[in-house]
Amino acid sequence: MINLYSYWRSSAAYRVRIALNMKELDHEIIPVSLIKEGGEHKQEAYRALNPQGLVPFFQDGDVAIGQSPAMLEYLEEKYPQTPLLPRESSARASVRQLMNIICCDIHPIDNLRVLSYIQNELGATDEQKNKWYAHWIEAGFGAIETLLSRENLTGTYCCGDEVTLADVCLVPQVYNAQRFGVALDVYPEIVRIVEACNALAAFQAARPEAQSDAS
Repeated sequence: MINLYSYWRSSAAYRVRIALNMKELDHEIIPVSLIKEGGEHKQEAYRALNPQGLVPFFQDGDVAIGQSPAMLEYLEEKYPQTPLLPRESSARASVRQLMNIICCDIHPIDNLRVLSYIQNELGATDEQKNKWYAHWIEAGFGAIETLLSRENLTGTYCCGDEVTLADVCLVPQVYNAQRFGVALDVYPEIVRIVEACNALAAFQAARPEAQSDAS
């Protein structure tokens, strides 16, 4: 049985939930609150599983993984049904380029622990925190929108007419951007693709509000 330690609003966990649903893999979601009792992810029991103390955390038998991009790649290699990477190497590179804009450039500096640090430790106001968040979303989404607009691989989804890992990563990041009130009307390709993804049952079941720990 696959176990995914998840927090309902974690965009990294959201990515993995989508991939598990797309591949129709049996799995159990184990909620880990980032807020309750100062954060369950900081407690000794959880850190014994994942020394980094972050969510998500993934177990598949003896396999244990603590970074969502590694989880997605593992699922793609171990469970090739419903592939989320194209066959052609150039198309796979395009998918990974979009993934990395989100997973390496946007998300790491816009996630909860960074926002909490700049506010609690550096004294940023809510306005300054939100300005920080929006700046990095706009920088990343601007690049993604340009790539999607000029890329001949773009179809119904980011790279063709089948869902790929690029879509799996894009949808959660857009969800977070909407939650922080970032205007998306200047990104019509992103909006179109996200709407197409969210029409699919696998994406709907992975939405934060559909999780057992949603509050």
